[in-house]
Amino acid sequence: MSLHILNIFLFCLLFSFGCKNDNRKANINCTDQKITTKAKQPLNIAEYRLISRKAKNYCRSRKLESDFYLLIDLSRHSGLKRFFIWDFKKDTIINSFLVSHGCNKNPWGKDYTKEKAIVSNTDGSHCSSVGKYIIGNRSYSEWGIKIKYTLTGLDVTNSNAEKREIVLHSWNRVPEQEVFPNGCPEGWGCHAISNTSMKLIDTKLRSSKKNVLLWIII
Repeated sequence: MSLHILNIFLFCLLFSFGCKNDNRKANINCTDQKITTKAKQPLNIAEYRLISRKAKNYCRSRKLESDFYLLIDLSRHSGLKRFFIWDFKKDTIINSFLVSHGCNKNPWGKDYTKEKAIVSNTDGSHCSSVGKYIIGNRSYSEWGIKIKYTLTGLDVTNSNAEKREIVLHSWNRVPEQEVFPNGCPEGWGCHAISNTSMKLIDTKLRSSKKNVLLWIII
């Protein structure tokens, strides 16, 4: 074999090897793109400020706690923090937590509606309800750290909260940190948070001399 032919053969061999490597890299990149999950939803602070200004006026008119209120945004993926303590004076979120919502017709304890919560005010729907609530009496719970707060619905969208026994409590299965792209386990409509979160919320609520507003949006 002549030197010229040998050089051509080696060039073709190297070129073919390089193409295979490039194709392998391209395939890896394509695979990475396929398994990439939907990006996390950023907090819509501007929208929360508008809602919180309405909440502040509402609290003043109803003689509720005027330093802070609780806000739950069910439009967010359930694997993201969406339960907020909003400080009226600082006009911003000071704490945030994971919170479960109702499973509706899906199996209890799963996360089938993690991307889009189903809400209802109907008894037996196993759904959470949107609207404004007054956080009421503190009492014993069989769940989590054994503490629950009654919730009185103030709107037509949550007027059956007490009848449905929708309360605020903790649940051992609710994680402390975000689990996105997985979701938070779903219950039968109560607003369940982690044990650590409940201890903080409990301290906050007990320190208040007035009833506290909880507003759930979607």
